[in-house]
Amino acid sequence: MSPVDPQTSGAGAERRVADFAASELFRRLFRDGMDLVEETASYLDGAGREDAKRLGRSGALAYASESMSLTTQLMQCASWLLTQRAVAEGDMTPGEASEQRYRLTPARQKDPVWPAGDDPCPPRLGDLAARAATLHERLSRLDRTLFDGETAPETPNPVAGQLSRLHEAFGR
Repeated sequence: MSPVDPQTSGAGAERRVADFAASELFRRLFRDGMDLVEETASYLDGAGREDAKRLGRSGALAYASESMSLTTQLMQCASWLLTQRAVAEGDMTPGEASEQRYRLTPARQKDPVWPAGDDPCPPRLGDLAARAATLHERLSRLDRTLFDGETAPETPNPVAGQLSRLHEAFGR
């Protein structure tokens, strides 16, 4: 039987989640994420409608597909951020937040919808989609780190490897 690693066990995960939810990093991330949600909603309800009207048939279909994907991705991000805020405010325990229904679902690879005929993607929509994808990836990494205890894989140090071989060769 292997020993339980306290950093990846339930207690370790709960401590990581609680510490993160109480951090300034989380407060900034929450603010930035929710600002992106609001900015996107404002664009899609305002200037985005005008952008969509200027597109041809294939562009309009691509716009609709992109805006649906964008909205879905941002709602997942907002839900995850709100769950972490509930932990920070004591409305939810870190253990409850670790339930699968509150975890961030991995982003699915999607086929690119642009270019759509002669219609290029409206620049603002493209920018918002790129920023939402970046936010989702960042939250996905945090989710795995907080709840699963994953850390970035260590990259071997080439100098250490060379030194090790020299020590082996010369007996030091």
